[in-house]
Amino acid sequence: MGSAVETLCGQAYGANRHEMLGIYLQRSTVLLMATGIPLMMIYIFSKPILILLGEPVNIASAAAVFVFGLIPQIFAYAANFPIQKFLQAQSIIAPSAYISLGALVVHVLLTWLAVFKWNWGLLGAGLVLSLSWWIIVVAQFVYIVTSKKCRNTWKGFSVKAFSGLWSFFKLSAASAVMLCLETWYFQILVLIAGLLENAEVALDSLSVCMTISGWVFMISVGFNAAASVRVSNELGAGHPKSASFSVIVVTSCSFIISVIAAIIVLIFRDSISYIFTEGEVVAKAASDLSPLLAVTLILNGVQPVLSGVAVGCGWQAFVAYVNVGCYYLIGIPLGVLLGFTFDLGAKGIWSGMLGGTVLQTLILLWVTWRADWNKEVEGAKNRLSTWDDKSEPLLQK
Repeated sequence: MGSAVETLCGQAYGANRHEMLGIYLQRSTVLLMATGIPLMMIYIFSKPILILLGEPVNIASAAAVFVFGLIPQIFAYAANFPIQKFLQAQSIIAPSAYISLGALVVHVLLTWLAVFKWNWGLLGAGLVLSLSWWIIVVAQFVYIVTSKKCRNTWKGFSVKAFSGLWSFFKLSAASAVMLCLETWYFQILVLIAGLLENAEVALDSLSVCMTISGWVFMISVGFNAAASVRVSNELGAGHPKSASFSVIVVTSCSFIISVIAAIIVLIFRDSISYIFTEGEVVAKAASDLSPLLAVTLILNGVQPVLSGVAVGCGWQAFVAYVNVGCYYLIGIPLGVLLGFTFDLGAKGIWSGMLGGTVLQTLILLWVTWRADWNKEVEGAKNRLSTWDDKSEPLLQK
């Protein structure tokens, strides 16, 4: 839901309407904090939910213990995401990077103490993770309040943050649907794999591959943010050619890096699992999945960047429909068909879901290629004008 503020802050900053960034930040934080309450209830009842979905009781119980420790993290996310987008819209990146690095060092130390010295187990690991995120939130907010770079965009707390929340919710809902469907998609891969006959080996090998994919994916997330910021800034400033050129540059850089990562995975496919485990069975299973992992890495070098372009342009609602069709009407059914009906196991599930990702990426490529950037500039101007007039905001695309 926070990517709505990403669109508005980026375009407002490009249009030199700096005073609106602080209002967007506060309004989004209020809304996301409220949204965190029903999400907290899902966390609390995670064990019966997982059992209802068919997961083994022991796996559901262990997951529930860890999830309980992550409840404070929900509200840290609610504050952190708008803060980060507020800073990124102004191309202020280094402070968040340094703060995150410091928090990572603290997190590693506290996790080691909680798990191995204090024997707090999974609950301790979850609580430490939540604490680390709150450290990031507090440190970034202190920077915003004290930094001269934010003096024009942060004017202090305002009651305007509580106005137009319903309209801002509708704006955020499209963003939430778009990004949640993307994030949940490959989580569902692990969930479905838990229903296989030899679930333990399948989950172990998938966990190895998904962790590596997650590492590389974070690089693409950086390019996602860059694409969103540059495109939204240029559209807000009325520079259609610069926006178009930014798309080409960012997508090309991310694609090249992802291809290099995929090649490395294929070269070390037989030994890559030993980063996490010494089991030969898991190593062989992970090696079998490595070609699919390589394809996923390449797709992750393009798809997240195009999602960033969509956020910068305000296309969230359109992409949400694309995600529903490609991921949940094609990818998951195809994966289940290959994995269970054709008895291909984890490889079949992953292959089918990759088909949905390929289709979604091709659609986004086509839409981005065919985009009329002059019309996008006009759309950005109209959107900002609507919000500044305090009438019903919109995000139509």
